[in-house]
This record gives sequence, structure tokens and C-alpha cells, in this order.
Amino acid sequence: MRLHRFHGGLRLAGHKAESTRDGLRTCTLPECLQVSLLQHAGEAALPCVAVGEVVVAGQRIGVATGEFSAHVHAPASGRVRSVSSRPVPHLPGVEALHVGIAVDAIQPAAPLALPAMDAATATPGELRERVREAGIVGLGGAGFPTAEKLSAGRELLVLNGAECEPWMACDDALLRAHAGDVLRGGLLLARAVGATRVLLAIEDRMAEALAAAHAAATALNDHESSAVEVVAVPTRYPAGGERQLIQVLTGREVPRGGLPRDLGILVHNVATARAAWRAVALGEVLVSRIVSVTGRGVADPANYVVPLGTPVSHLVTQAGGYTPAAARLLLGGPMMGQALAHDEVPIGKTQGAVLVLSSDDVADERGEMPCIRCGDCASACPSRLQPQMLLWQLRADRLDRASDQGLFDCIECGACDLVCPSHIPLTAHFRHGKSTLRLRALDAGRAQAARERHESRQQRLERESRERAERDARRASALDASSDDAVAAALARARAKRAAAADPGTPP
Repeated sequence: MRLHRFHGGLRLAGHKAESTRDGLRTCTLPECLQVSLLQHAGEAALPCVAVGEVVVAGQRIGVATGEFSAHVHAPASGRVRSVSSRPVPHLPGVEALHVGIAVDAIQPAAPLALPAMDAATATPGELRERVREAGIVGLGGAGFPTAEKLSAGRELLVLNGAECEPWMACDDALLRAHAGDVLRGGLLLARAVGATRVLLAIEDRMAEALAAAHAAATALNDHESSAVEVVAVPTRYPAGGERQLIQVLTGREVPRGGLPRDLGILVHNVATARAAWRAVALGEVLVSRIVSVTGRGVADPANYVVPLGTPVSHLVTQAGGYTPAAARLLLGGPMMGQALAHDEVPIGKTQGAVLVLSSDDVADERGEMPCIRCGDCASACPSRLQPQMLLWQLRADRLDRASDQGLFDCIECGACDLVCPSHIPLTAHFRHGKSTLRLRALDAGRAQAARERHESRQQRLERESRERAERDARRASALDASSDDAVAAALARARAKRAAAADPGTPP
């Protein structure tokens, strides 16, 4: 098929071979899991277990609070040791409840599972409900509840295996080992939304993954294989971005402020597709994910199947521990990952890599210099933004103007940071600006709600005052009427008495 290019982007060294040479490994269970109830975009799940309670692997421990939420399940059997608030690593400044589970030494042979379903005969509604019950969210990083993304019809389904972030190889390892499950999951998701085409996009440098995907596509029956196409896309960061991948595959751009669904397109990560397939065919709930533990700062880089809630420290130990060269710890890749101050952070559904960089990989901490208006940031921006102009607006506290100029279209890929000769941390400025605007919008919403409550109270008080005045008026009128009747009756009695006195023959 004919491919297209997106604006900007960079060619970066892959560093994927370091962790993919030995296939997938299984991470052992730690002594304690810290399972976050906010591992997704939207509202945190509500805990449905208490301290001291015994839980079994696969049991639901967090209940979704609405459509924009997701269930959370126990990755292992054990006893609930705590239900406490802890920072959420992928959401700086945000805390959420975590369920601490002291893991049993002896685990059941298989975790609790939902009843298996026939993917070929299940209705789209049943497929969506099963995905919801299994707690599946987007495993590519955004964490959007998958069932919600399946709520409307689409024409084209794109399975995103274009793992463009350097060092990260969790999707590469998944496709090498389980390409068949990925394709079957893609066909299942396509049935759920009525899509007639499925494109599996893989970077052209992921040769082994491409070969496995082609073999899996060939193994599908004629009817299924006709709906699936495996596409090798050029390796260019950030080709794995949802909007950029759509443009590469279709030549169409998602409009500013819009979503892929506006074009009739749905994009899902390859790991999400596999999780959906296993939830339907085997009844599995989402309690683990593949994580790349890599970088020159670990002794034995590899890709692990990791129980959710496993601390980073345990994962690094699995990979042979830190090397003397270890200098910086990241949760995620080098471009969009979060720097960690310590390694007791638990793995969640959206974290696909633990990266330990060496001192040689870390850029010199050079101070920020003035912008020289070179325009390199605009040339590299895949969202066609003018980062230098956004920076001027933010520094002048003109956040509304920055928003009008596309601040929220920034995908925080970090390309502008990498090419800036003045070493300006543009992405950090944009992230802070977006957070400030969101907080202002939240405060404005709260103030509006307070105004509406005040106005509603005032209207209620005025209504009650009017009703009270009307009641008093009716009561006074009734009293006046009864008083007039009493006076008339008294006068009648007096007249009767006088009449009786004037005529002695009239009986009293």
C-alpha cells in the first residue's frame, strides 16, 4: 500500500536489540505488590477489599466508577496489607489509592477467570462488556478504557506496533512471541466496532516482528486474512503516535481538537489487542503486561512478563541489578518517560519500560540559553506547531493564547527539546502550561458550581419567602372573615334579646 509522511520527526538510534535477544522472560512475584487503582485515563476505581482480607489471583479489587474508568484485579493471591494513597508516577502531582498485597508463597495453578466466550458468535455488545469486565485499557501508554473506545462504529482499525521510542521493545517482543494472538485480537476488536479493514503497522527495522506477523496472517483462514494487512512503516520518531501513524497509513490528518473517530478510524496498541483476545477466548483479566528492563545501567537487559504492582526495584534485580555505570532511572523511554527519584515505584498497566541510562547516555547538564529563533523546533514538531511562539505566550502568562495556538495539540514527544541548540526544556514548559490551564478550568468549574448552588439557594429562599407571605395573607384573610361572622352572630343575638325583652309573650 502507498504510505505517506508526517511533518517533522527524527531518526533516532533504536537500541532494541539489547533486550530482545533472549525472547520473553517471566518475572517472579515480589513479596508485596502495590496495585494502583488509577492505572488508566479517567476516574480511579473504588476499592472493594479491606485491610486483612484474603484475595486470590484474578479477583476484582477495584470497581470502575463509570464509563471513563476501569476495573482493577489482583495479580496474585495473598492478604491485603494496606489500602493507602500513593503518588501516581505517570501523573505528576497526582495521588491515588493503592492496594498493597502481601503475596502468598504458594500461588494457585491458574488465576480466577471469567467464562470463556466464542469470539465468532458473541455480539459486539457482549465483546465490549467482556473487555470492560477484564479491566482492559490502552497498553500503549495513554491508558484510555478500551471498552469506551469500542462504543461507536468505525471503518478502519489500526493495530499500532510502530514502537518508535528508543530502547523500548515490549511490543517488539510481544509480536515475535504472540503475533497470532495480536491478529485474532485485532479481528475481534474490528467485529466490535464494525470495521471492515485491519492494518497492523510495524516499524520496518523490526524485522523479526514483521516476519512473525506475516506468518500469523498467512495462518489465518481466507475470510480473516482478507481483512488483515501487515504494513511496514518507516522508522521515524514519533511514528507510533496515534495521529502520526494515521497520517502515514492513510494520508489523512486528524483535525485540531478532533479524534481519530472523526475520520472513522480506531487505533489500538498491539498489546491491547492481545489482551482483548485472551479476555474473550480464555476469560483472562488484565493482571500483567510486558515490560522492557533495559539500558546500559542494568546488567542483563530483557523483556519480562510482569505482574502489575511489581516495584521497579524487583524488576531491576531480575535483570541482574544496576551496573556501576547507572546514572538515571526512567519509567518509560528516554523521550517521553518519567524520571524516578527512587525505584520503589510500582508497574502499572501503562508502563512498558524501565530504562536505566548510563552517564554516557545522559546529556551534559548545560544551562538554558536564550532562544535564537532558529526554527529547528518547528521543523521537528510532528504536530506542526510553533514551539518557540508557544514558549513566548507561556512565559508572558498568556495561556489562553497558547491554547489557541495549539498547546493541547502538543503530544509531548520531546523532539523540540532534542534539537534546540539553546537547551530550552520546551516540553516541560508545555506540560506545565497544560497542567495550569487544566487546574484553572477545574477551579473555574468549581466556582461556577458554587455560583449555581448560591443562586439556587437564593431562588429557594425567595420562593419560600413568597410562599410564607402568601400563607400569612390567606390566614389573615381567613381570620378577618371569621371575625366578621362572629360579630354578625353577636349582633343577631343582641337583637334577638332586645326583641324578646320588648315582647314578654315571646319565649326566650
